[in-house]
Amino acid sequence: MPLIYQRRFLAANWKFKQVVRDVRDRGRDIEGCIKQWFTFVKPNFQRYVEPQRYKADIIVPRGIENRVAIDMVGGHIQRTLMDKSKKHQAELQRLGKQVEDEPLSPNVLLVKPTRQVTAMNTIIQNPMTDEVNFIFYFDRLATLLVERAMDNRRYHPATVRTPLGMEYHGLQPDGEVSAVVILRAGSCFETGLKRVIPDCQTGRILIQTNYRTGEPELHYLKLPANLATHSSVLLLDPQMSSGGAALMAVRVLVDHGVPEDKIVFVTYSAGKMGVNRLVMVFPRVQVVVCNIAEDFEERWIERRYFGC
Repeated sequence: MPLIYQRRFLAANWKFKQVVRDVRDRGRDIEGCIKQWFTFVKPNFQRYVEPQRYKADIIVPRGIENRVAIDMVGGHIQRTLMDKSKKHQAELQRLGKQVEDEPLSPNVLLVKPTRQVTAMNTIIQNPMTDEVNFIFYFDRLATLLVERAMDNRRYHPATVRTPLGMEYHGLQPDGEVSAVVILRAGSCFETGLKRVIPDCQTGRILIQTNYRTGEPELHYLKLPANLATHSSVLLLDPQMSSGGAALMAVRVLVDHGVPEDKIVFVTYSAGKMGVNRLVMVFPRVQVVVCNIAEDFEERWIERRYFGC
């Protein structure tokens, strides 16, 4: 917040414009506009808006008509964002060098490479695999990944009576599990997610890399209600390269009140550097991954899955 916290007051001459707009566009008469002005608009402006002028860091007279002042403010914002971008890239490089030779954290949970999993990986990695088979086997692996993530869910002891009248001492889940899909690639996980948790509440987040700065940018966010109260939140993205988008996605959840230890990042393929960056910045986040790939591997799974 300190990066963008700057109080600006646009002193626009909007009184006459409001009357013209109401008469021309809303079909109101002048007498009604004047009555509304003195009864509601002016008193509320003087009470709530006008005092902000004296708290502002910058006052822009004439509103949007003052192109010189707006260009100055816009230039300041661009310079500030560019400085922030350079610092962010420097921090990522520092983290990369710091974790380059580090072993995987205990919070990184690899799917056991059984013969079945290895065979499915062979089909998925083979560029000659047709689209139907690719989707079928990726959905199977996505189901296994979500099930592996569910092992980290909190449970409490419970006793039930079986159809034969016997007592069975088992477990029941604590609270609700929700998921947040990192668009668009994270949608590849939704079939597997619904197979494991049919009624799972699902949110959406769109993070794209700025090709000029190499920095991830948040473009869209829609989260389930009361997300912070859920017992576990799965963050779904089939590939993790540098870890920049994953870091931003986790930061967004943490900023919305989700405890760090309740976040499970689920991915099919991830570079070792990106994974270590994530768990270094957020040491209580768990990562479930199927394959450890080359660092900075090009994203290819969503193209194969969606066919475009």
